[in-house]
Amino acid sequence: MADKLKIRPLHDRVIIQRLEAETKSAGGIVIPDSATEKPIRGKVVAVGKGKILENGDVRPLDVKVGDHVLFGKYSGTRSRSTAASTS
Repeated sequence: MADKLKIRPLHDRVIIQRLEAETKSAGGIVIPDSATEKPIRGKVVAVGKGKILENGDVRPLDVKVGDHVLFGKYSGTRSRSTAASTS
């Protein structure tokens, strides 16, 4: 029985799931897989509590779970979640 792994970002971090790349152009031309680039659009999956300021206050983030965002092409750290089964 495999359980889903719960990931909770700390402080001012967010977890974003990349959206599928477009396979057709606006003009209807089909783009092959070899010519597509990494998508820069994604959906926010999890959000941390916020940035901790010098005086100790927490400033909440502007994004929330479910928001669609644009991000840098090579930004962030890629990870895969794997659920470990216990026997």
